[in-house]
Amino acid sequence: MEAILECCVGLDVHRDTVVACLLRGALNEEPLSDTHTFSTLPEGLRGLRAWLEDNGCQYAAMESTGVYWQPVYDELEKAFNGQMVLLLVNARHMKHIRRPKTDPNDSYWIAQLLRSGLLRGSFVPPLEIRELRDLTRYRVTLVEEANAQKNRVERLLQTAGMKLSSFVSDIFGVSGRNILVYLSEKGSIPPEMLKNLLKGKLKSKEDDIKRSLENTLSSHQQQMLQILLTHLDEIISNVSMVDGLIEERLQSFESQVMTTGLAGGLITPHRGSVTSLPKGLRLFDATCVTATAKL
Repeated sequence: MEAILECCVGLDVHRDTVVACLLRGALNEEPLSDTHTFSTLPEGLRGLRAWLEDNGCQYAAMESTGVYWQPVYDELEKAFNGQMVLLLVNARHMKHIRRPKTDPNDSYWIAQLLRSGLLRGSFVPPLEIRELRDLTRYRVTLVEEANAQKNRVERLLQTAGMKLSSFVSDIFGVSGRNILVYLSEKGSIPPEMLKNLLKGKLKSKEDDIKRSLENTLSSHQQQMLQILLTHLDEIISNVSMVDGLIEERLQSFESQVMTTGLAGGLITPHRGSVTSLPKGLRLFDATCVTATAKL
């Protein structure tokens, strides 16, 4: 294989260790290899970074092994004052390249491919975008958990023979929530009490709702409903917390987000603040603020 780099390193990342194989030599000569094993503990990763800096090795490649690559990547991208060239390689891409049976280890093979320019790195956004992406992805997870919790509440009501959702489109709105809390505490709602729980247009459906709630929750069903509502409140609280963190991080990218045409869903042109994130949005997964991310 024709070489294009005089000095580079291949990293074989595991849970507890990183095997680093450094290749150095003239382009027209067989390179000398130097292999070291480092711990993935913070001290070990700092040692790996120092070792590469001492050897003047600014080019590194590693496979995207689960999540184990992330702390290695985070540490090495600080090397050489942020000038380190890091390639995160998809393992499937490497499998398509025929590998000699004489290669001693994976790190040596990665280093050989990197030295010959045969590796194609995956897109890894800057740290601030990775953090923002973590938040937006976690928000999607929380919203999905909240929907699942609401479905559990609906199933519990149906099990008890209460057809509240047949007459109330959103049983988690103001009126629906009032009814759910009262049921969790008392088990049933007296007809004279129901009118005090209904708000707005639902007052016109009082008779239908009254008929849908004639049954009484058992003590077990009351306890389950209390647990479900408490957990739902915790999830909603966490969504609000994540929304606040997303808003803080988006402030520095306001002009870029506006430019991409996402203002309607993320930042209002008048207030410049986060208003909502669509449930399925995977923000900054690949190209957005850096002009290389995509939704």
